[in-house]
Amino acid sequence: MKALVKANPEPGLWIEDIPQPELGPNDVLIRVRKTSICGTDLHIESWDEWAQRTIPIPMAIGHEFMGTVDRLGSEVAGLEIGQRVSAEGHIVCGRCRNCQAGNRHLCIRTVGLGVNRPGAFAEYVSVPGSNVQPIPDDVSDDIGCILDPLGNATHTALSFNVVGEDVVITGAGPIGLMATAISRHVGARYIVVTDINDFRLGIASAMGADRAINVSTTPLADTMWDLGMKEGFDVGLEMSGVSAALHDMISTMNNGGKIALLGIPEHEAAPIDWNDIVFKGLTLRGIYGRRMFETWYKMLAMLQTGLDVAPVITHHFPAAAYAEAFTVVRAGEAGKVVLDWT
Repeated sequence: MKALVKANPEPGLWIEDIPQPELGPNDVLIRVRKTSICGTDLHIESWDEWAQRTIPIPMAIGHEFMGTVDRLGSEVAGLEIGQRVSAEGHIVCGRCRNCQAGNRHLCIRTVGLGVNRPGAFAEYVSVPGSNVQPIPDDVSDDIGCILDPLGNATHTALSFNVVGEDVVITGAGPIGLMATAISRHVGARYIVVTDINDFRLGIASAMGADRAINVSTTPLADTMWDLGMKEGFDVGLEMSGVSAALHDMISTMNNGGKIALLGIPEHEAAPIDWNDIVFKGLTLRGIYGRRMFETWYKMLAMLQTGLDVAPVITHHFPAAAYAEAFTVVRAGEAGKVVLDWT
């Protein structure tokens, strides 16, 4: 089969012919139709320090995908050949304390699809049957291939009650944009999104932000007062991994405010103002992946009741044009970029 492979320990990716994945008794072989590019894939392509210490070589990469069930392992039940599916990309041990307590998203032995084991940027991918998630008929293939990052956005946005609350989202990347739509869908009062990328801020406005501000020219505090907020934001969703953004967020939070942290600093941990956190009585919660599988249920239910995240998909390419697609993503003038494997 054709696959996009990290074939050598150097920058770059290569389309190669590799064997189809083997199918164990508990596995499902999925014929991939569409995939989308994640920031993780950019790290692998550029072969940065994280990728060098993490990625086995050679290996097909990619973890955001949808396709159809091609074959079922002998022990797999509840799925049908030809069924449209996606899959949870975090494969867990099932035996650690968190797994046995139903907190599989916190498994200490998590293995990542397309990171630690062969991924979905290929004509076929094999995943455990317990990770496979059917896609409802009224959810399109395009949306089906971004359910993984939509799950990140859902897990983050629903970490705290946002109904009637004032929400600030720092970082207008695809996950921040989808969190904007979710916050609007579930009933936030005011939503302010910050970034320094005007292209993505334009998408934020289309997805329900009351204000989408470029913080290089407009202070966050000014926007808060402009909206008539007298006490500060109630909920913060940090999606950027930028220390200045986190400081802005903390400084404009209301006493007792709650912050969900998904963004990862690129180089070193961001310093935080302990005084503001302590004296404001803030709650900070780290977010990783998706709750398995409550987050999947929630996001599919929201999609079926009017949640629209389609504006976040800005580009489509055939899989063979992956180099151009990666260039578009890296330039920042894009939301989600979809690769077609059919």
